Amino acid sequence: MHFVRPIFFLPYVYNKSIWRKEKKKNNIYLTFDDGPIPELTPWVLDILKERNIKATFFCVGENIVQHPEIFERIKNEGHAVGNHTHNHLKGWTTSDEAYLQNVQACQELTQTDLFRPPYGRAAQSQLRKLAKTYRIIMWDVLTGDYDSTISPDQVYRNAVDYVRNGSIIVFHDNIKAKENLQYALPKSLDELLARGFRFDLF
Repeated sequence: MHFVRPIFFLPYVYNKSIWRKEKKKNNIYLTFDDGPIPELTPWVLDILKERNIKATFFCVGENIVQHPEIFERIKNEGHAVGNHTHNHLKGWTTSDEAYLQNVQACQELTQTDLFRPPYGRAAQSQLRKLAKTYRIIMWDVLTGDYDSTISPDQVYRNAVDYVRNGSIIVFHDNIKAKENLQYALPKSLDELLARGFRFDLF
């Protein structure tokens, strides 16, 4: 089962993380996880540039190493970058020491104060330590674009039906999400702009 909004208790369990921003402002926060990759990230950047929208890209270190020119383009076009570990690790199956070392390997490339754990999960002990250095960004709207059992139109509906003031929206620039993302992203952005939302950075 896919939950668009976080299960109600998660913000209390992961209380050192940011799940939603200012509720009184119509700003929303567009984020992409897992890139950069040549098959999708440049297309995402083109879509954003056409609409003058800035987003935050939570990048995987090994993808930055493989595609440095795309990473530089993200930054040069005014987007923010976040740390998504070097190898997209599962925190709950990785020792704290190994996990933190992996985050640091990515940090040497990203040089950011933003972090999002892959899969939206990590051990509490890991997050407590990371919260001393990073703003840990979770989400308010998880589009499900990576899930092949969800139709492209449902991803679009997830992206627009659940957004509210201060929402943090998650898409993915990875191969699994390609079909859903290429359908849903342009439509979602156009709809949200038409509703008067402003896309902001953290």
